[in-house]
Amino acid sequence: MAHVIVVGNEKGGSGKSTTSMHIATALARMGHSIGVMDIDLRQRSLGRYLQNRVNFCNTEKIRLPTPKYQRLPDVNQATLRQGENPFDQRLAAGVAELEKSCDFVLIDCPGSHTRLSKVAHSLADTLITPLNDSFVDFDVLAHVEPDGLTIKGPSIYSEMVWSARQLRTKAELPPIDWIVVRNRLGAQNMVNKQKMGQALDRLGKRIGFRVAPGFNERVIFRELFPRGLTLLDLRDIGVANLNISNVAARQELRELLKALRLPNVTIDF
Repeated sequence: MAHVIVVGNEKGGSGKSTTSMHIATALARMGHSIGVMDIDLRQRSLGRYLQNRVNFCNTEKIRLPTPKYQRLPDVNQATLRQGENPFDQRLAAGVAELEKSCDFVLIDCPGSHTRLSKVAHSLADTLITPLNDSFVDFDVLAHVEPDGLTIKGPSIYSEMVWSARQLRTKAELPPIDWIVVRNRLGAQNMVNKQKMGQALDRLGKRIGFRVAPGFNERVIFRELFPRGLTLLDLRDIGVANLNISNVAARQELRELLKALRLPNVTIDF
């Protein structure tokens, strides 16, 4: 069976699609077969990112390593047994189709609570939760006292992950490896940054996730989307000399992939 990577967070704007695209494309570049599903049926940011990539390659007549994109398939509701949810069956059918040819399946979830997202989390071997470095975003994981350090208890998203873990335990599946990825870190060692780090470390020990560094706020990420490109594609499109920011961003991607500890993946860029 393929190793399932789920990228989820019930708060929008945390960098899920950018993170998903860079991880998926990096794995494709390293020779792994990877399939991708975007289950944000309204916005489809990752799906549009990948379509932009296909369009760019066709226009420029170049070939770039590209993940296989699988739309959520339709199911014949007449074939469903009583009580079966059509969204469950559609997601299961999509994953099963990708597993026929892929080492990895990556599912990008919407920034809200949906039935599809809940089911996807229960399928995760690796769960990646991008999180902006702000206590506004931290609130989706846990509630804290005004001091920013004392944790009052887990919040809505953490409770959903806990439910997904219980479902996997009942199904006798391996536990979820949950990684919270700190995105948009400030360059300076500010008080908020320190408090966020301390709060995440405490909460991670309490509810069972690891913390990994993500991407800093960089203009390059916004510039790449319309062409469907990632940091690893720049030299292939003629950018011979990367600037300091681009080199630093590549290093951030390298460190993130190392932190994920995905099976049989050796970082070679």
